[in-house]
Amino acid sequence: MTRLNVDDTRCQALFASRLQQSDAPTAEVMAETIRATLRELGTHGCAGQMAQEFGDHPEEAAERMHWVRQLLAGASAQRNLELARGVGARQHRA
Repeated sequence: MTRLNVDDTRCQALFASRLQQSDAPTAEVMAETIRATLRELGTHGCAGQMAQEFGDHPEEAAERMHWVRQLLAGASAQRNLELARGVGARQHRA
């Protein structure tokens, strides 16, 4: 699976999940939500639910997708920062 497909799958799973903005999810909660939603719906189920929401409620779906993408971008940036700090700490110990 390519990086783009993995990112798309994560977006679709979070979009299809029951997670709400008011939940203010942590990276761990997001990861578990993605896993649980994919187990429950599968990749095709997530994509289908997302497509249905865009058809039935396009404005709300667009807002939700924007929020989902912001969540994933923030989690990715945080993960990269933590990795960079870990590499820096290992270099100083060497």
